[in-house]
Amino acid sequence: MVRFPQTPSAAHARIRPASVVGRHDPRYPDLVGRGINARFAPDPDTIRVVATAEQAVRAVQDSVRDGTRLAVRSGGHCFESLVDDPAVTTVIDVSEMRSVYYDEELDAFSVDSGATLGTMYRSLYLGWGVTVPAGRCPEVGVGGHVAGGGGGALSRRYGLSVDHLHGVEVVVVDSGGRARLVRATREPSDPHRDLWWAHTGGGAGGFGLVTRYLFRSPGADAGSRPADPGRLLPAPPASVLRKTVRWDWQSIDEAAFLTLVGNFGTWHERHAAPDDPGTRLDNSLALPRTGGGPLTLETAVDAMRPDAQELTDRFIAEVSRNVGARPEVSATTLPWLAATLVPDEFAGVKGRFKSKAAFLRTGWDERQARLVYRRLTDTSDYHNPAATVYLLSHGGEVNRPGPADTAMAHRDAVLKTYWSVFWFDEAEDALHLDWVRASYEEFFGDAGGVPDPDRGYGGAFVNYADADLAEPDLNRSGVPWHRLYFRENYAPLQRVKERWDPDDVFRHALSVRLPGDDAPGISRSGTPGRRGSSGLPAS
Repeated sequence: MVRFPQTPSAAHARIRPASVVGRHDPRYPDLVGRGINARFAPDPDTIRVVATAEQAVRAVQDSVRDGTRLAVRSGGHCFESLVDDPAVTTVIDVSEMRSVYYDEELDAFSVDSGATLGTMYRSLYLGWGVTVPAGRCPEVGVGGHVAGGGGGALSRRYGLSVDHLHGVEVVVVDSGGRARLVRATREPSDPHRDLWWAHTGGGAGGFGLVTRYLFRSPGADAGSRPADPGRLLPAPPASVLRKTVRWDWQSIDEAAFLTLVGNFGTWHERHAAPDDPGTRLDNSLALPRTGGGPLTLETAVDAMRPDAQELTDRFIAEVSRNVGARPEVSATTLPWLAATLVPDEFAGVKGRFKSKAAFLRTGWDERQARLVYRRLTDTSDYHNPAATVYLLSHGGEVNRPGPADTAMAHRDAVLKTYWSVFWFDEAEDALHLDWVRASYEEFFGDAGGVPDPDRGYGGAFVNYADADLAEPDLNRSGVPWHRLYFRENYAPLQRVKERWDPDDVFRHALSVRLPGDDAPGISRSGTPGRRGSSGLPAS
């Protein structure tokens, strides 16, 4: 058993007890409403707010003892009801576990699972001048983001978050119903290494409760004396040059649209190799419905590179070639931390939304581009301006590891694409859900309506959770949801699940199942027990 870490905030945590918040507690509405998607109405009996690993172990143990269905919340940014499931009766909230520090004993950076990405970025950079390549939204919690793979603006240059994950500490529950804290690392001699591997892309909330992550890049100068923490992780650029190109919809017809998205895809097909200079660019193309603003191309690069202007100008020229319409172009240069901590455009706005995503091994073909153009411009029966299709750059260092080196199997994609639709009125749910589901299904119509890895696509990303893929009524392709999310890594993940969570205490709609459990459904409801029975955990 791992001794409980004494973090810099541990003294404060000893004074502050764990909070047990019930329905009639005035804190309940704030805590129960932390999820960002208003489509879901969670109704847990109890929320346990924990501030230390020891408190987390006790909260899990109490839940197992009482036979309650539990879920773990970090940042609250899950797209689906994986936490906000009405079947969940106990939520363990780790948002008060948010320390970020250098652990001298382990010679690694410790990041609590309740910290946000913004907190991690700020603490690592101001303290040691380093970073972890992770997501673009600073409000997202580290807990779920890293376990799903992690990745963002620096990933084409430095890889995914999990490519720098040295270890993880997890509260697990054994077959006797005993909760304990386990440390697992990537060291080949570590008997718990499989648990570390499961947290490098196997998704959060399916193996245990992560209390902290330990970051140290492979091959870093660990163990040197005197210790030099600044050599253990990548250094971000001092400043970022960002260029934005906008086309008004009035200047874009179907031919121009096809040219634009075709150029974007072709460029990324040509510049996806890890050593290609183009992987120093972080690029995106946002395609809103007409009435929702301009079509927007963005590219960002280390502003201190001597070829920064040349790289970005050449990229913009190649993507804009033969589009015809004259765009508006702007450029800004910001210090890296300021550029990284810019809030998400929807930060502080809680509405209803649905997103669907995929990895792509190539750009869109002409059929797909025409379908998207029609969906974005047809106003005969759909008028929501807050519906957008995105293309995001991928590849580079992300694709250097093999698909089995980590649980994150998607190491051959050049792009991510996703659909997002946002609204406020519950009465409009069916309208918007039908639009985004139909758009996605027809886009992948040549593969049964899903991004089938065996039909030329790259699968789906568990951090962009889409529970539709696990619902037989909505995924009629015959391709199992786990094939889309985990590909060939699913069977090894099931073996990890069987070893470390044999009674399926930690589960949700998209968590790895125990061997032999193929149950579909959004909630996989029921209290903990072997193979999801309604009884107490088997001993």
